Amino acid sequence: MFYSFKGFIPVVHPSAFVHPLAAVTGNVIIGKDVYVGPGAAIRGDWGGIVIEDGCNVQESCTIHMFPGVTVTLRQGAHIGHGAIVHGANVGRNVMVGMNSVLMDEVEVGDECIIGAMTFVAAKTIIPARSLVVGNPGKIIKQVSDEMIAWKTMGTRLYQALPQDCRDSLRECLPLNDIPAERPTQESLYETWEQIKKG
Repeated sequence: MFYSFKGFIPVVHPSAFVHPLAAVTGNVIIGKDVYVGPGAAIRGDWGGIVIEDGCNVQESCTIHMFPGVTVTLRQGAHIGHGAIVHGANVGRNVMVGMNSVLMDEVEVGDECIIGAMTFVAAKTIIPARSLVVGNPGKIIKQVSDEMIAWKTMGTRLYQALPQDCRDSLRECLPLNDIPAERPTQESLYETWEQIKKG
């Protein structure tokens, strides 16, 4: 669902996929190969939101800000299920774990990993390649080359998902019974295990 607000109409690259049950409002720019999942709320009403190429904003995420702020998700940022980004800027190739919260004026450096359920307090500056966990979030170590390679390869699955959704996602009615000819699902777990091994 897209909404104009005070003359601002969201801009979405044709290669991106925004689920029809996401809500995108106002001054929002969405780049190439971006995936936005159902239930995401991307509110560019009081400020701007820029989601650069190859990012994903997964199910039930919220992106918003105090008035006059622009939130930027840099290229390849990976925003996990249920995360909240409120007035924060997220660096290139960062992973924000599920149900994490990034508060106002947080700056997350490139290639950081924010653990699931981490709370990052307002005005926190996180240097590049930091692994942050906890409430309040604390840097516990540096992100290794192996960790960032694993994250990058995982994000590639989401960068392919917009085209998969355009090709095969269709609204439908559920079946009452399991059909005998039900297709087998792709072996994504095996694919993921291969990805992790590089």
